[in-house]
Amino acid sequence: MPETFTIVPRGPFSLAEAVAFGFGQRDAAAGEDVMRLAFCLDGYQQQVGVAVRQDGTGVHGTVHGPGGTDMQVVRQQVARVLSLDHDAAGFMRAGERDPVLGALQVAAPGLRPPLFYSPYEAAAWAVLSMRRPPGQMAMVRDRLSRAHGAVFDLAGRELAALPAPAQLLRIRSFPGIPADRIERLHGVARAAQEGRLDAAGLLRLGPEEAMARVREIPGIGPFYSALIVIRGTGFTDVLPLGEPRFRALAAQLYDLPAPLSDETLSGLAEAWKPFRTWAAVLIRAAANRVLRGAPAQPGSTTAGRRPVSRP
Repeated sequence: MPETFTIVPRGPFSLAEAVAFGFGQRDAAAGEDVMRLAFCLDGYQQQVGVAVRQDGTGVHGTVHGPGGTDMQVVRQQVARVLSLDHDAAGFMRAGERDPVLGALQVAAPGLRPPLFYSPYEAAAWAVLSMRRPPGQMAMVRDRLSRAHGAVFDLAGRELAALPAPAQLLRIRSFPGIPADRIERLHGVARAAQEGRLDAAGLLRLGPEEAMARVREIPGIGPFYSALIVIRGTGFTDVLPLGEPRFRALAAQLYDLPAPLSDETLSGLAEAWKPFRTWAAVLIRAAANRVLRGAPAQPGSTTAGRRPVSRP
C-alpha cells in the first residue's frame, strides 16, 4: 500500500498556483486537485512517485516507490520542491513594505517558487535543453525517463522519473540526444555520484561558491550554474540580475525607464530581503496579471496543464 505524509504550510501556499506555474517534469490537468511528481530521491539511488493534494488541513502526499523508502526524505524533498520548507510570513511582510510586491501577492495568492526536483535533475535538464527548443527536449526527457528511469501510476495517470545516475551512465546512445550531450549527461551523473550535486551541500556553500562548484562540471557555464543552484536547491535570497525578462517586467511594474541598471534593480530589491528569489519568481509569474488588471484564477483553463512540458 502507498504511504502518505502531510506538510502543514507555514504562511500562505496554493498548490493550484504551483500547478498554474507549469514548471518541471510534472503532470496536472485543468480542474484536478492533484499534482503528480516523479523524481530521483535525494541521494540519487532510487526514484519515487508522489501524488500531491491540498485541503484545509495541509498538503498531502501519497508516495509510490520501492519498499523501505524513507518517507522523511521524500517529505523533505517534496517540501523543498514546492518551497514548503520555509515560512512565508517573512515574504508577506516584504509585500507590506513594497506595495508593488504586495499587489503581485494578491494577484497570485499563495504562489511560492516551484523548484527542480534536485540539482542533479536541473543539471541534466541544462545539458539536454542548451540551445535546443524546450518543448522538444521535454519530450526527449520524457522518452528517456520512460525507457531508462522508472514509471509510476499516480492518481490514474503514468508519469516517468529521470534515470538515476547509475542508470544514466549505462546509456551509450539515445534518439534525439547527440553523442556529445550523452557524454555531458555522464559528467552530470558522475558529479551526482560524487556528492557534488547534493542540495544540502550546495546550500551550505552559499550561492556564489555553489555556482563556482557547479561550473566545474563539463558543459555547465554561468547561466546554467545559476539555474541549477537557485532553482535546484531553494536559495530564497538571490537576485537574478542576469535575467532580461525579469528586468523588463520590473521596469513596467515600477514605472521606470528600461533597461534597469544593476544599481536601480538592487535598490528596489532591498525591500524584498530575505526573499529576493521568491519576489523575482513572482514578478515573472504574475506581472502580467497586475499590468492587465485582471488576475487569473487558479483552476481556470490557464491553471492546469497535462502534461507540464516546461523545464
